[in-house]
Amino acid sequence: MQLSKSEEDLMNHLWKLEKAFMKDLLDAYPEPKPAPTTVATLLKRMADKGFVAYTTFGKSREYYPLVKKKTYFSKHVNGLIKDFFNDSASQFASFFTKETNLSKSELEELKKLIDNEIKSR
Repeated sequence: MQLSKSEEDLMNHLWKLEKAFMKDLLDAYPEPKPAPTTVATLLKRMADKGFVAYTTFGKSREYYPLVKKKTYFSKHVNGLIKDFFNDSASQFASFFTKETNLSKSELEELKKLIDNEIKSR
């Protein structure tokens, strides 16, 4: 399951904070801040999707992520490769290296990462 752009923005704040009350999440947003009702609606949708849960303290709820950021984005990237690059990592890598205006040093760093990964397998 996937998050909408606004849910992803909120989830990024929650991943950084690790645990947060509504006030903490609202404070994490830059101006203009979203309405509390908007954030509450997003949190409910995200809980329904299984991305967040909460602990109740009186009338307050402390929210926390159920999905790790790395896990979410790994599935997201793998979905992009499958859907847009015919499930070909090499097509994705070719597109990524040609279309992102990486510097020579960034490309060399990517090459080192790939070489190290090859050695470790």
